[in-house]
Parts: sequence; C-alpha cells; structure tokens
Amino acid sequence: MKLPLSWIRDYVDIKISPEEIAERLTFAGLEVEQMDYIGLPRHSVIPPITERPDLAWDREKIVVGKILAVNQHPNADRLTLAMVDVGKGEPIQVVTGAPNIKVGESGHLVAFALEGATLFDGHQDGWKPMTLKKSKIRGIESGCMVCSEKELGISDEHEGIILLPDDAPIGAPLADYLGDVVFNIKINPNMSRCSSVIGIAREVAALTGQTLRDVPTKVIAKGAPIAEQIKIVIENSELNPRFTAMLIRGIAIQASPFWMQQRLKLAGMRPINNIVDVTNYVMIETGQPLHAFDYDKLFGRAGKRAPTIITRLAESGEEIETLDGAKRKLDPFTILVCDTRGALSIGGVMGGADSEVDAHSKNILLEAASWEYLNIRRTVQSQHLPSEAAARFSRGIHPSQAVIGLKRAIEMMRELGGGQIAKGIVDEYPGKPKKVVIHLPIAEVKRQLGVELSAKEITRLLESVGFQVESAKLKVKSKAAHLPLTTYRVTAPDHRLDVDGTDDVIEEIARLYGYANIPDSRMNDELPPQHTNVDLEQEELVRDLLIDAGLQDVITYALTTPEHEAMLSLDAAHPAIPARAYVRIENPISAERAVMRQSLAPNLLDLAAANSRYRARVAMFEIGLVYWTRGANDSLLSREIANELPEDQDRALPLERRRLALALTGPRDEMSWQGADTAQVDFYDLKGVIESLLAGLHIGGAQFAPANHPLYHPGRAAMLKIGDAEIGAFGELHPLVRERFDLPARAVLIGEFDLDALLAYVQPLYKTGALARYPAVAQDLAIVVDENVAADRVHALIVQTGGALLSSATLFDVYRGDQIAPGKKSLAYALTFQADDRTLTDDDATKLRGKIVQRLQRELGAQTRGA
Repeated sequence: MKLPLSWIRDYVDIKISPEEIAERLTFAGLEVEQMDYIGLPRHSVIPPITERPDLAWDREKIVVGKILAVNQHPNADRLTLAMVDVGKGEPIQVVTGAPNIKVGESGHLVAFALEGATLFDGHQDGWKPMTLKKSKIRGIESGCMVCSEKELGISDEHEGIILLPDDAPIGAPLADYLGDVVFNIKINPNMSRCSSVIGIAREVAALTGQTLRDVPTKVIAKGAPIAEQIKIVIENSELNPRFTAMLIRGIAIQASPFWMQQRLKLAGMRPINNIVDVTNYVMIETGQPLHAFDYDKLFGRAGKRAPTIITRLAESGEEIETLDGAKRKLDPFTILVCDTRGALSIGGVMGGADSEVDAHSKNILLEAASWEYLNIRRTVQSQHLPSEAAARFSRGIHPSQAVIGLKRAIEMMRELGGGQIAKGIVDEYPGKPKKVVIHLPIAEVKRQLGVELSAKEITRLLESVGFQVESAKLKVKSKAAHLPLTTYRVTAPDHRLDVDGTDDVIEEIARLYGYANIPDSRMNDELPPQHTNVDLEQEELVRDLLIDAGLQDVITYALTTPEHEAMLSLDAAHPAIPARAYVRIENPISAERAVMRQSLAPNLLDLAAANSRYRARVAMFEIGLVYWTRGANDSLLSREIANELPEDQDRALPLERRRLALALTGPRDEMSWQGADTAQVDFYDLKGVIESLLAGLHIGGAQFAPANHPLYHPGRAAMLKIGDAEIGAFGELHPLVRERFDLPARAVLIGEFDLDALLAYVQPLYKTGALARYPAVAQDLAIVVDENVAADRVHALIVQTGGALLSSATLFDVYRGDQIAPGKKSLAYALTFQADDRTLTDDDATKLRGKIVQRLQRELGAQTRGA
C-alpha cells in the first residue's frame, strides 16, 4: 500500500524524520518496503529499491512560475512561446510543446525549471536524468522548461505540463509545495486495520506520542429527507450486516482538483472524475469502500418512483454486466445489490453497468455497506475479479466504519461538485456485533512478556490505539502463582477485528512497547510435559524402511472424482474399492477436485505413468489419509476423544484412515557402469519389499494368501494377513486397468495397505538373539507339490518342524517344466541349521531335514525332487 507522508500529516503531527517513521512502523509490524522521495533529498542510507533514481529538486532552479502570455512559435505549428514570471527578475521566455496550454492563455501556475536544473528526460523510456542547457529550438533560444510529471519524477505522465492550483506561491521552491515522501507499506493479514491513511496515522500517533485527529464527518444537508426517496431491504444479515446510503442532487461531474489527483496518483490510483475520485480517496483515507449509483437510473427502473434497494443472494442462472464490461454468470453464494428489476452490483466487489455513474449523471446515491469477508473472498476467487474494495472487504471491515466513510465522502462530493445533500441517512443495521470485552490480569502481562510494566503504562499503550481500559472488580487466579490478581476491563475498538482474548491484548502491549525493549529472561513457568507421538514415530520408521528399500516417498492430492477412482474397477459389479458414498467438497477448487479420495492407488498410478515417460524404473510409495462416509459400526476417533463429542457430531464426521500404497515398474536396478539387473520387476519384487518392511518393524506371523481381486492380474496377487486381520492386497496390476492409466506395456506392481491396522502389530519391545558361537550347517531341500499349494504354507511347515535348530529357511528357486508333472511345481529351499550350545554335525542336520520331508509328505503330499 502506497501512502504519501503529506496525507498522513492531515491526521497526526509528525516531528520526526520520514526515515525514523519508517523504522518505527517496521518494528511495530508494518514493514516499510520502499520509500520514494518526490523532489526531496533522501536522508536514508538504504538505497531505493525502484528503477526510478531519486531526483531532489534544486530549490533555486525548480520553482513555481506563472505564465503571463502564450504566443505561437514563428517557425513551428506545434510549439508555443510562453512568458513565465518566476517571482524575481524579468519574465523568461521558454519554448514548449505542451498540449494543455493554448495560444492566448495566461495566468497558469506551473512547475518551472531554470537553466542548469536536473530533470528526467520526458521523451525517452525509463528514467534518464538530463541537465537543462541553452539551445535553439527551431530558431528560438530557450534554456528553461515548463515541466511535466515525468520530467519531475512524479509519474510516467508526459503528455502535458503540470498546472498548479491558484494558491501556489510564485517563485517558491517547488519542493516546498509538491515535495513528498511516499511510503510503500506491506500490510500483512494480521494488520489489515492499517489498510488506510487513518490506520497508519493511528499507528504513527501511538508510536510517537502524538494525538490522532478524527476523520471529518460534518455534513451540510439541506435537501428533502432521504427516507422519502429510497428504501433498503437486507435479506441476509449474516452476509450483509449493514447497508447505509445518502443522496446528493444537482452535482456536476467534472475533474477533481489538483491536490486530490496528486494524492491519488502518489497512492497508485488513476484519477477519473470527482465522483469516482472521492470514493477512491475516502476508501484510501478511511479504509471503507463506497459505491456510487446514478439515482436517476434507479428511479427510472423503479417506474419513476422511489426505488427499493435489496441485498440478496444470486438466483440460479442470474447474470450481471459489471463495470469492466464483462457479463458474469453468478454463483448462488454471491451477494448482490439489486432493485426490484434485477442486479445492480456485486456487493463489496464491483458495480454493474445498469446503474453506472457517467458524464451526464446529476443525482448520486452513495452506498457504504459491510459485507461478510469470507464470502467476499470466495466471490473474488470464483469470478476472478480482484478490486481494491474487495481486497479490503475480504480482510474484514467493522460495520461501524460505514457511516464514517459515507459522511466524509458525501460532503466532499458537495464541496467539489456542488449540489444539495438530502437530509438524513438510510441505515439498515440488523447485524450489529457486540463489543469485545477482555479481562486482563496485570500480572499476566509480566508472566508472558517477562518485563514489569505499571498499570499506568499499560493503560497508556492500549489507549493510544483506541482501546478503552478501566479497572475491574473481578478477581482471577494467576497461572504462575495461583494468587488473586487485580484485573483491568479492556474494550477493543471496533476496527480491531483481530482481538478476542487476553493473549491478543498482551501481544498489542508488547508491540507498542517495542519488542526490542523487552529484555531476555528465563522461563519461569513449569515446562510442559513432553509426550511421544508414537503414531508419528512409527509412520516415520515406515518411511525410512521403504526409502532404504529403494522407493521414493511421494505426496498426491487428497481430492479427486468418483470417475477417476472408478478407473480401478473393470465393471461396476466387482468394484476395486468397496461401494461407499464419497465425502464431497461444498466449494471444490475445480471439477477434478470434487470429493475426498477413498484410495491412494489412482493418484499413485497417475504419478507412476507420468514418471514412466522419462524414467525407466519407477519405485514409489505414499502414506496418506483416505476418507469415507461413516457407517453404523465405523469408529473415527479414539475412544477418549469420541466420548467427548456429541453423538450426532461423531456420526457426522468422516472416517479417516491412514493408508500405505506402493508402486513398482521397470527394471530391477538403475543403469550402472558396474552392471545392473535389467530384468523387469515382478510380483516377488514387491513381495520382497513388503517382507523387508515387516522385518524392519519386527512384525512376525505375517501370512501371504492368494487373492482374487479385480484390480490385479489373475493369479498374480496376494493378501497380506496378520492374525485374523486383512492388512491389504498387492500384486501385478490388471492389464486393462494398466491401459486406462496410460502406463507402459510391462508389469506394474501396486499394493495398498491399512497402515493403522499394520502398525497395531508393532510391539514396543522385541526379542533379539546373541551372535552365534557355533558354526552352522547348510543343506538344500527341493520338493515337488501341487500347483495350488502356497509356498507360504510349505515355509510354515518347514519352520515349525525344524524348531529351534532351524535358524533359517529361504526359498531360492521355483521350477515348472518338462521335468515336472503337469499341475506340479518344484520349490527349492536353502536350510540353515545351528545350535546355541554345540556344533551340529551333518548327521544332525540330515535327521532334521528328514523329519521336515516326512511332514511335508504327510500333510501336503510332497515329494523330494528326483524321488
């Protein structure tokens, strides 16, 4: 936000330098990002962060001049000769091509630069300094110049010269009349109350110990009462808590005076006419946006009767043409200002073309209203329609500010355009908020800030920015000493929408006292207990284990569409995701982000497809939440939290579960000069990752059972079970599903697991064995079993039979072929036998191996290979 220092001086006396003001504002939370010096010398050691260099106007050579006569240049049709009085000596003749002075005119007061003055070149792009020298222009000698704004560094305007008001003193240094400093201040969301001249002036007054002057609100109203000429109806007081209006008749639409145009330009606004300029001027000055309607247009739309202004929500399919010429289809949440015939403006955002003030307008209805800030923000985003008014409303403006801005603006319109103001104000105020009252224990200030401030000093600081402070009889207990403390009753001013508790008031005291003035102090409160977040630590362990296994951690959108997730299912009769209603977003950011996801797999497959276009090997995982509408038996919260919620609220919340999804495709290894395994990953690679994860989590007893799941390739999928719990399924993606996600024509492995169910089996303590003291004996075992016998079942029997002396059993080969009967497969295991108390012999190992074979023959009908 840009604000000239001269405007701030209207409301507070300033006795310190602009540089010191900037420093104090910055340390108080209002960061002054830039200071532009208009005609004045820069005292700050900080260089300007703008492409325009500083130009301090020479006090002797750049002055106020008066044009005594304008004659035609004898050798050029587009040039004139102006005689200029500079307050001393003889008038000076200067050649000029300014289009806004004509032959025969006189009396104009101008910015005049004498020979030797330094200006910017008005005829070149950018900001190139030049020094005036005598030269002949089409045969006429001239060494001086009547100046444009570009040449003085005020703005980019160079088409005409500056015409000063009649009160400009002839011969006075121009820097004394027009010189200024413009602060460019970053207004953070927590400081939105300062988005105005009066807001910054209030801060300056508080930080310098000066008194803030009030905004003038005196109105001279002599017209017929407004109550007979307009009626206001508010249909939704939550979105429009207040609507006020005043009427002025017989006003002349014309250019604004120089001083107003100059201030608007320095504040970054473009002057248009006195009506528009007054609304912009008062918005910048008070922070209250306003809107002007052509009253005659409203009167005509009402059938030549007193119009009725209605604020309401947009109807289905309703449209409006806004002042920017665009025809806009309105959302049902958009609040409108209407009459009985239709929409007149989008409340708090932009006016409509049907009631626009134009050059022929004579009677003006001026509106100042209050709008609910979240709804304004939503409308701006939906319509892609940012504006200065909407930027202020979307941060919140208290309804009490409406009348202040309204009175200030209507009187300025009368002063600048004539006319007669109707008596009274129409003011509908159904949503009047309550005053915010906070009880502040004085000792709590010291406890939180670590500095002792007297009650008098605290009162002074708070009252300097508009708080009301009075002693309260209420006694409260100190958090530190548990003793009764005297408190103060603090009432927040209306403009402080950010204040609603004791901590906010104490923060304000610290800000005004100065953070740099608060000494370091030791913490005198008890340290809060530190609780280990077991869930988070376990989740991080899972991430570490999977990253160690060569997978990349990814994050995808939690928002999707039912159609996107339906791509996992080959037909509706056999859905890959259990049928369940989606958790829908009331205000989706796009059609592709309309519901909360029920599975991690679709977005993970999208990401795998995108990466496969430029990477041969893809190995990734995601840990995230899925969201389900709640069933009668679902439990969302832990029992402790659920018991604290009303039953209806517990049922309304969606069910959130942590899920783990993994995806693999491409070669087993990345390319390497040392050689790499370029074979494509298959089912067993993903199974190995899962087994590695289980081992890292020290979870035993896991089982892998064949799965018949519509998402996976038939015969290449498994279900992970621990005890009676089904943790999740994994396997090779079905080829038809793979094609839907535009994945390459190769094996794609995908798995999704209930992470909460998996981590429930992680034990806080686990057993670990000592290093073996005696050597091991290794033997191989190859058996032939029926095709439908799971390797997991064979492995379980081997481990159970081998007992404590079997330290490991590893499947290292699976064979199907000519040497095996049809419907059979060969499984080869590497068996390792080892004892803790002695060295086993080959005979010991052979006997145990024989027992294993006998049990496999008895329970599975297995045969040893070659038997």
